[in-house]
Parts: sequence; structure tokens; C-alpha cells
Amino acid sequence: MESNFTETMYLTFKVSLITTFILLPIGIILGYLLAYYKKQILLLIEVIIWMPLVLPPSVLGFYLLMAFSPNNAFGAWLLNTFDLKLVFSFEGIIIASIIFSLPFMVNPIKDGFRNLSPSLKEASYILGKGRIYTICFVLLPNIKSNILLGIITSFVHTIGEFGVIMMIGGNIQGETRVASIAIYDEVESLNTKLAHQYSLTLFIITFILLFVIFYINKKYLKI
Repeated sequence: MESNFTETMYLTFKVSLITTFILLPIGIILGYLLAYYKKQILLLIEVIIWMPLVLPPSVLGFYLLMAFSPNNAFGAWLLNTFDLKLVFSFEGIIIASIIFSLPFMVNPIKDGFRNLSPSLKEASYILGKGRIYTICFVLLPNIKSNILLGIITSFVHTIGEFGVIMMIGGNIQGETRVASIAIYDEVESLNTKLAHQYSLTLFIITFILLFVIFYINKKYLKI
């Protein structure tokens, strides 16, 4: 039983770390585009980014399940072309987690870019620096607290995922059975002691990380 707990917690943090690592460059790119460009297509992208915040997780999970299923065109194409099966697999819950946690990475970074003085970018260009240099060495260092906020909120949100992972990954020990799924499973089995062990671990970790978020907000972002 102890080995199952360790394996489940390890998988939970592995999913959260991989998801956050992949989301970071995506969040920087999308945050920059949404902050500095006004094209109509970006409005559509911003709406799509916000959708996981307002949709029930089961709705998003259902449509991802349908899309990834080998019985449908996209899922069959992935399986036949790349030998990639995303339904009830570790890879599937990673992709689902990236989609579901996307707004938690993009929005803080976008707000950080928008709150920067335009003179920073203009001064860099006047000095002959290119766009990539300006982004990497002028703009990003000035929104490090926003980036950290995005990293922590994405990580915490991924840890607590339930509906989307249940729909896409199911409950496969060692592959898709993360802590939130394990809690539900143990409660259904009336094993409240182990459910409490999972819940208390997540509660403590989430509390610490949220404390860090509020500390950052108060000290650096002045929110």
C-alpha cells in the first residue's frame, strides 16, 4: 500500500512538472503576442485560452477523449502515423493537462508584458537590439515575478486536476492514476485513511505554494 502511495505521488508531481515545463515557453510566446499585437485572430486565441477556466472539466475531457480516440479520425491518424495512443495513456494526460492549465501560465505572463513601460522595448530597439534579444534580455527579466506566478499556478492547478484526467486517462496504476484520482477511488472503497493521506499531502503542498503566490503578489506585483 505504501508503494502505491509513493508511486501515485511521484506520478502526480511528474505530470505537474512536465506540464509546467512545456507550458513555460508556450506561455511566454502567447503572452507576448497577446500583449503586443492586436490582430483579430489573437482575440479568438485568447477566447480559446480562457475556455478551460469556464468550461466544466468533464466537458473539455469528453471532447479530448473523442478527439484522441482511435475510433475517430484524429486519434486514428495519430495511431497509424506516429503509433501514438493518447487515450488512457501517460502522454494523453500530459497533453490534456497542458490544455487545461494553459490559462494559468499565459495570463500572468501576458499581464506582465502589458504592465511594462513601452519605453523599455523602444529603448532596446533604438540601441540596435533585435526582437529576440529585447524579449530575452530586456522584457523577460522585468516580469520574472509574473513568470514565477505562472509557473506556480500552473503547477498547483495541474496537481489538483481530476475531471479531465479521469476522462482521458482513467485510473491505471503507475501510468494515469494521479493523486486526485486516487483520493476519489479510495473514498469509493471506503478507505478513508489512505484518502486522508493523499488529501493531507496535497493540502500541505498546495498551501505552501499558494502562500508563495500571495507573497509574490503582495511584495512584487502589488495586487
